[in-house]
Amino acid sequence: METTIRMYRDVEVARQSVLRREPIDEMEVSPGIAEGLRRIFGRDLTPADAVAEILATVRKDGDGALHDWMKRIDGLELPVLEVSEQERREAVKEVPTNLMEALRFSAERIDAFHRGQHIDSWTDFGPGGALGQIVRPLERVGLYVPAGTAPLPSSLLMAAIPARVAGVNEIIVTTPPSRTAGRVSPVTLAAAEIAGVDRVFQLGGAQAIAAMAYGTESVPQVDKILGPGNLFVVLAKRMVYGIVDIDGLPGPTETMVIADASAQPAVVAADMLAQAEHDRLAAAILLTPSVELAQAVQVEIATQAAGLSRREIIEGSLANRSGIVVTESLDQAVNLANDYAAEHLCLLTAQPWKLIGQIRNAGGIFVGEESFEVLGDYVAGPSHIMPTSGTARFASPVSVADFVKITSLIALNRGELTRLGPAAIRIAEAEGLTAHANAVRVRGIDLDQGVPGSAVE
Repeated sequence: METTIRMYRDVEVARQSVLRREPIDEMEVSPGIAEGLRRIFGRDLTPADAVAEILATVRKDGDGALHDWMKRIDGLELPVLEVSEQERREAVKEVPTNLMEALRFSAERIDAFHRGQHIDSWTDFGPGGALGQIVRPLERVGLYVPAGTAPLPSSLLMAAIPARVAGVNEIIVTTPPSRTAGRVSPVTLAAAEIAGVDRVFQLGGAQAIAAMAYGTESVPQVDKILGPGNLFVVLAKRMVYGIVDIDGLPGPTETMVIADASAQPAVVAADMLAQAEHDRLAAAILLTPSVELAQAVQVEIATQAAGLSRREIIEGSLANRSGIVVTESLDQAVNLANDYAAEHLCLLTAQPWKLIGQIRNAGGIFVGEESFEVLGDYVAGPSHIMPTSGTARFASPVSVADFVKITSLIALNRGELTRLGPAAIRIAEAEGLTAHANAVRVRGIDLDQGVPGSAVE
């Protein structure tokens, strides 16, 4: 059967279908997921209800609940949750030398890029005293590394290395063990060694998020949880936010391509297929004013998909959330892209730099055919953990900023108190907060004590 992707010639129809955003907890649950929930929990549950139950049991019963959920969900019984340092060192020996070299090369690129992100402490001393900010790294962060259909060592590097650059004191990783091998993939452990991760735990799903958020006998509580995951992982991260910080809610991955008649159909199709093979819920969308290109890309997708190992997953993605939209112009394509706010936005046009200034919302912009998204996945340098599900309207890719916190520094003297105090009293009384106003007055300040140049004279 030939792999197909739908073409939309009516933009309004596309807006109501392939370009329409759905909240993650409103996404339609597949029959397979529904049956899996029924098998594990013994009754019909929504994904959100299932996650809430997992979180509650882990919070109450710690390691015991983690072992129970691993047995029920994954069919595994592992005596120890943490991967020992010796196991990690031994795993490196199992990874081919050329792959280790590629991982180290990727790590060097990621490290160099993030060392360019400067977030510094500063203090401004003036006649009124001092104001400033103190930037400190987080003490302990937890990184979730997916391994659903294949290990993802790249995701580990993309989160752990910015954390290391920021100066985080302790980096822990949770990642699912293989159901067949009963252990974490050696290539993931090798990436952990390269990135300088402190501890690795054989845990996946919502239970891994719960362990890092609440802490158990084996897994320490972290300050922040980062990393992509499936629906259950994302829902768990949302539920524990406030107990710990999170990087965001990275859901199914997505690529949007803006192309004109100058683009090579084979290249456009290849880039879309590379995204579609991640997940049946992944999105690969082409926006183009060229009907001829759209038709040629349809043909190329069918041709190239026939020889790919993950064709079944690709077909699911192309049928669910992907498509080709024929636009009236490149300007309309850009407007649609801004509304969609894609994780990855690829510009395959004759003059891509002319579009950069018009783009407001995207996790990452890939300029030209030589700057394609696959390079961003592995070796370009910026973290590939980017905002999805339209959150690029307000969110950013993982960066050094995710691993530090800023403390404001206020050190004012008597002269500045005299100048600022009257304004503080007026605002406090306007808000009905008389104790606030009193805290100024007991320091000998009142409304008639402004000094030249003050806000209240």
